Amino acid sequence: MPRSSNRARALVRAAAVGLAGFLPVLVLAWLVRSEAPGVLDADHAAVAAAVEATRDRPVLEAGLVVWQEITQPRWVVLAGGLLCLWVWRRRALGGRALWAFGTLLAAWALSVLAKEAVGRLRPQVDDAITAAPGFSFPSGHAMAAATAAVTLTLLVWPLRGRRGRVAVPVLAAVLTLVTAVHRVMLGVHFPSDVAAGTLLGATFAGASYLGYVGWTSTRTTEPEAR
Repeated sequence: MPRSSNRARALVRAAAVGLAGFLPVLVLAWLVRSEAPGVLDADHAAVAAAVEATRDRPVLEAGLVVWQEITQPRWVVLAGGLLCLWVWRRRALGGRALWAFGTLLAAWALSVLAKEAVGRLRPQVDDAITAAPGFSFPSGHAMAAATAAVTLTLLVWPLRGRRGRVAVPVLAAVLTLVTAVHRVMLGVHFPSDVAAGTLLGATFAGASYLGYVGWTSTRTTEPEAR
């Protein structure tokens, strides 16, 4: 089959995956923008309960504040970039490393644009635990974590053995979940914000990878772990 046909199929698959993930986010964004009572009431109730639970546990509160700082999108992208550099220099997977870093940067930019487009204000919490600038939907922390989880897992996939191919995605999923939940526990995001950020980040990374693999035909050229 001609290479151009393979590339076209890959782009179609990537677009289909992207659309399947983006549509629920667009629906949720519309509900948020229109202040749908069901979503709004559930969001506010969840934030109030989460913040109260955090305040009752000083150790948890301190840990969440620290986690907020170390999972800032800029640090996630920087850490991912360093891993990409290592994969490039030590494992000779330059194209794969460039794809991964480009995906992290593009997702970061997309989250900023999405926040501006929706323009949702952050939760208003009395005696707030912490403060966060900018708009609320989608959660930048959650989106960066989900994007990094999928992207970096796929980046190192050819380098992992059987156990690593279980441990890495499990660890990535746990870190993403903790990052998403802690935004609500601190009262700086609604549950719908972190749900949208997580779905958007994971979808964007997955669609990006499908397009990359089909375009470069890396499946037949990458080394396999033993």
